[in-house]
Amino acid sequence: MTTTVTCSDASAAAGEALGGTASRASRWLLVEVRGAWGRDAVADSGLPDDVRETLGGFPGSVILIRRPDRRAGVTIIHATASEEGGTARRQEVASLDEIPRVDLEGGEPIAGALLLVCSHGRRDACCARLGVPLFDAFTERVPRTHLWQASHLGGHRFAPNVLVVPHGLQFGRIPVTRGIELAGALAEGRIPLDLYRGRTIYEPHVQAAEITIRMARDLDRVADLSFVSQDGERVTFSTPTGVVTALVSEIEGPNVPASCGKDPEPTVAWVASLESAS
Repeated sequence: MTTTVTCSDASAAAGEALGGTASRASRWLLVEVRGAWGRDAVADSGLPDDVRETLGGFPGSVILIRRPDRRAGVTIIHATASEEGGTARRQEVASLDEIPRVDLEGGEPIAGALLLVCSHGRRDACCARLGVPLFDAFTERVPRTHLWQASHLGGHRFAPNVLVVPHGLQFGRIPVTRGIELAGALAEGRIPLDLYRGRTIYEPHVQAAEITIRMARDLDRVADLSFVSQDGERVTFSTPTGVVTALVSEIEGPNVPASCGKDPEPTVAWVASLESAS
């Protein structure tokens, strides 16, 4: 019998690093859509034409969300990330038909971090196979209002993937057995660094620099680092003990499939080290 190797297994087996792989985004619109999602969540999920056009015109990342316990109403969340953490607002409408006529940036402020777990099986089988059990594990620790299943978050091969908004923190390859640990750390403002893909407000090489500095200096609190500047390969962050610069270079990563069923393809990886003091 032939065994099919999944994209997530292939990536892990090849030793593909998580650091510097987070999706790029600083603004999100989360829209509750129950039922099956098509491969392209907005275009292929049977949304009314005017709703699809409204969401397609949003100047940011649109993510569909759902929760098994929800049966009525449509939750809309607008989130914006910043160095300081960002903001998120929630509103609820009676149906999706109202979306073209509401202020998508309106609603009541949300305190705390929202956890989005990719479970988009029609985009990639790994996301549903690995994401749903992780979502279930999170329910023991995360308030229902702050936990959602989500459509494509980027990087199937790093499944299960979690995006934390509005902070813009992305995590991958999270064992179900560590779900409660991750949720607890995030509630305390801390980052489990071995599961960290990077912060979505940074470019990939800046993400890699951030992670390298955090690991080298044992800085796992979200607020420990603040971006200062980048100049070529030099990326500088402010830390509780002063500014630290990392030197980052791009190298070839392993050849791995981007998604299940795809052929292996070249990837990019990052090598970063702390700049020596002169």
